[in-house]
Amino acid sequence: MVKGLPRQPLECIAADWSAPDNVHAFTTTRTGGVSEGLYGSFNLASHVGDLPSAVTSNRQLLKASFKLPSEPCWLKQTHSNRVVDANCFDDIDADAAWTSGKDTVCSVLTADCLPVFFSNKDGSRVAISHAGWRGLLDGVISATFTATQIKPENCLVWLGPSIGPDAFEVGVEVVQSFTEKNNATRQCFKQKDEQHWLCDMYQLARIELGQLGVNQVFGGGLCTCTDKENFYSFRRDGNTGRMASLIWMSE
Repeated sequence: MVKGLPRQPLECIAADWSAPDNVHAFTTTRTGGVSEGLYGSFNLASHVGDLPSAVTSNRQLLKASFKLPSEPCWLKQTHSNRVVDANCFDDIDADAAWTSGKDTVCSVLTADCLPVFFSNKDGSRVAISHAGWRGLLDGVISATFTATQIKPENCLVWLGPSIGPDAFEVGVEVVQSFTEKNNATRQCFKQKDEQHWLCDMYQLARIELGQLGVNQVFGGGLCTCTDKENFYSFRRDGNTGRMASLIWMSE
């Protein structure tokens, strides 16, 4: 049975960047909710097998505890490069959302993939991307940046919690796919043996942003896979919950 109260206070990883005060951005942790078992305890995803009542309770806790101005725009994520206007969609497949509207909460769900937060310097436009390696390869960061229409010199980016470069092992085909597309990404892979490489998704994101002319990039350095206390990790646990990354603008 789902309990009606959280076991411990809700916590989050707040974006540490130079966005203006009216921009609110953070990633939740896995603690403080009502989900049990594999999903313990603050799972916010409805597609992973958790009890629907637990997910509903956790989403209500999210909105109340962090004083969200509206229900987050929950995407159906498919590891694509599709970006939507958070004010103009209804239950659509996409992996990024942007808005120029006040109090519209853009969100993505992750459990190792990289949440990429965008804001312009005057706090009038924000966005967020769900960037796993497939999304990075398909250009979800570039697609999101283009959709926001923010000029590179006015763009601020925060890289939220993802699997770290010492924990994310990939096959040689992933390395080849990236390096054939962009030779600069070779530095993002460290070989373990003939078939296995370690991948730095934070660096992959920084390279793409740099090539877009975006040089004010913050964050990185956390690892969802090795920090079991605070984060869900699909690579570590398989069937598990999801954190939410959220961004919005107030008046």
